[in-house]
Amino acid sequence: MRMLFRAMLVALAAAAPAALADVDAGTRRLALDIFKELVEINTTESAGSVTRAAETLARRLRAAGFDDADIALVGPVERKKNLVVRLRGSGSARPVLLLGHLDVVEADRKDWDTDPFQFVEKDGYYYGRGTQDMKDGDAIMVTTLIRLKREGYRPPRDVILALTADEETGDANGVEWLMNHRRDLVDAEFALNHDDICVHSSGGKPLYMQLVASEKVYADFELTVRNKGGHSSEPAADNAIYELAGALQRLAGYRFPFELNDVTRAYYARMAARATGARAADLKAILAVAPDPAAVERLTADPIDNSLTRTTCVATRLSAGQANNALPQKAQAVVNCRILPGHEPEDVRRELVRVLAEPKLAVRLVTASGASFDAAESLHAYTAPPLRADVLGAAETAAAVLWPGMPVIPWMSAGATDAAYAIAAGIPVFVVSGTAVDESDRRQHANDERLGVEAFYRSLDFYYLFLKALLASH
Repeated sequence: MRMLFRAMLVALAAAAPAALADVDAGTRRLALDIFKELVEINTTESAGSVTRAAETLARRLRAAGFDDADIALVGPVERKKNLVVRLRGSGSARPVLLLGHLDVVEADRKDWDTDPFQFVEKDGYYYGRGTQDMKDGDAIMVTTLIRLKREGYRPPRDVILALTADEETGDANGVEWLMNHRRDLVDAEFALNHDDICVHSSGGKPLYMQLVASEKVYADFELTVRNKGGHSSEPAADNAIYELAGALQRLAGYRFPFELNDVTRAYYARMAARATGARAADLKAILAVAPDPAAVERLTADPIDNSLTRTTCVATRLSAGQANNALPQKAQAVVNCRILPGHEPEDVRRELVRVLAEPKLAVRLVTASGASFDAAESLHAYTAPPLRADVLGAAETAAAVLWPGMPVIPWMSAGATDAAYAIAAGIPVFVVSGTAVDESDRRQHANDERLGVEAFYRSLDFYYLFLKALLASH
């Protein structure tokens, strides 16, 4: 089976130049028109409408030949309808789900050189809110489905595209709502999220493609110390501020154990093959059955490597007291943790209690991976899914055509996305896109957000090749 899969990938790679040549001006114009249309629809929480964007795309899909029965506009409120469309396959395999969000973060016109809700082409870039995050990806996925439909292509599995609300802000997250209320529309064997800049480049030169195959679990813990208080002219031995501060100081000096999983091990193995000198030696040493402690210490002195190999917990908010002339009756802090897959948030909470070592301190889990919990036992450990050979192989095949010699490197995200809701529902999620942006020009959520003109079309080409290779691998 593996040999057959590799043969199909080689055949597709050989045919890829012809496939790219078939991307005529009309297809590229369609992608650009959809991109422009989406950017110019305000989908912010304060004044926008995700529903308007979803309805606009639904009209394009119907015009391309998708049946009404395969298009759904659903959601909890009128302004935040999610779009779900299905490209029918033969049914010989379970569906694949494509994920993206239509909402964007706020943008103030006075902070921008251009109007954030006008699509502007200038100096080789497309400007506008959402050009990097992630209306480019929405346009690319919709265009790719329309292209496959026009080709009469019938994949072995259904391809479902869900474009959703409230990934950025708001209380109507579309992925969560679909998983809880319309699982029938989006149930799939696995999902592909387009929500990242996966091609890292410098000076316009591509360096590597990052394939996100896992993500850490986001969790906020509330720390509270209570005292009886009193008048500040008569200080008591116990003081909520001092007791909380002492506990936080102990947390500052603590590190969770070093740990590799399948994804991070694959990442470091590929990085070790490219590294030189002392770093190459350290990478090989941490990959040993018994990792070298000295190499671990050197490696994890870097914040990024530390975040990839440990659960991390850090204080992010602090509040205390009720008056300048009163002893504090309460001191509180929020500790934000990013938990390695396979570990229970409740186990992390217990470890925090042990490390903080303050008898009066209460530690409570308040949020985790986009959900709120009144009891820590409400959330269970998420285990990183196996790294799928078909997803990785398809990404490598498409990348080799467009960026010869550029490696594709598995990655575990230390951040959190709305993919957490799909993961919690038992659908593994992999983040794959052909979007390339220089490290120094990442402008998601920033002013004057922009994407290179060539980068947009290259990403469009990549996604078509990637999806066809993936579907052919079944």
